[in-house]
Amino acid sequence: MRVLARLVFVAMLAAMSASPSSAARAAPTDTVVLLHGLGRSVWSMKRLEWALRAEGYRVVNFAYPSRHATVEILAEQHLGSLLRALPVAPGGAVHFVTHSMGGIVLRCYLRDHPAPAPGRIVMLAPPNQGSEVVDRLHARWFYRMINGPAGAQLTTQGLPGKLGRAPRGTGVIAGNFSFNPLFSSWMPGPGDGKVSVASTRLDGADDFLVLPYSHTWLMWRAPVIDQVRAFLRDGKFSRVTPPAAD
Repeated sequence: MRVLARLVFVAMLAAMSASPSSAARAAPTDTVVLLHGLGRSVWSMKRLEWALRAEGYRVVNFAYPSRHATVEILAEQHLGSLLRALPVAPGGAVHFVTHSMGGIVLRCYLRDHPAPAPGRIVMLAPPNQGSEVVDRLHARWFYRMINGPAGAQLTTQGLPGKLGRAPRGTGVIAGNFSFNPLFSSWMPGPGDGKVSVASTRLDGADDFLVLPYSHTWLMWRAPVIDQVRAFLRDGKFSRVTPPAAD
C-alpha cells in the first residue's frame, strides 16, 4: 500500500506541474538543461522537468557524478561533453536551471567556454560565494568521504568566489527557511540550512529573489517553479507572494 500511495503522490505532482502558469508557451526550438546539486540525482529536478516540458520546452535533465570529481572536471568533461553534443534547433536558445552546486559547475564551464545559443539561467540556492557550512566541515574525513572533491571546494574562500560575474540573463532564487538550527547558527544571517542568503548573491545577476523554503526542497515548491517559468519567459521574476512556510 505504501508503494501504491507513493506512486499516486508522484502522479499527482506530475499532473499539478503539467499545467502551464500562463497562456504564453515556450518556443518549440528552446531547450532547458537542468543541473542537480551535490549528491543529488535527476529525480531531484523531476518536478521542474515535468513543468517545463508542459510549458513547451525541450528539457535535458542532466545526470553527472557530483561526488566523484572536482568542479573543474565536472564542468569540462561532463557538462562540456553534453553541451558539445547538444543539438540546437535553428533560432533556438539553450537555457539552464541549476540547483545548489549545479550552478557552480555551470559558472565554471561558462568561465572558459561560450554558451551554446545563449538563453537564460535560473540558479536555485547556489553557493555563489561558497558555504559557511562547508567552511566548518570541509576538512573532516566524513564530509570528504560523503561529498567528494567537489564538495570540499565549496568554501567561502574556495572556487565559487573566483568564477567571476554572472552571465548575462541570470536570475538567482535563495531560500530563507531552515530545518537545521545548527547549520543555520554558522551563517551570518538568514539562509536555507546549507547556504546563506548572502552567499547566493552574484554580481551582475539580472534579478534576485528570496523565498521561504529550505535548500533540499526548494526546486520542488510550486511557487519556485512558477518563478522559474517567469524568468525563462520574461527575463525577470514575477514576485507573486508565496505561502510563508516550507
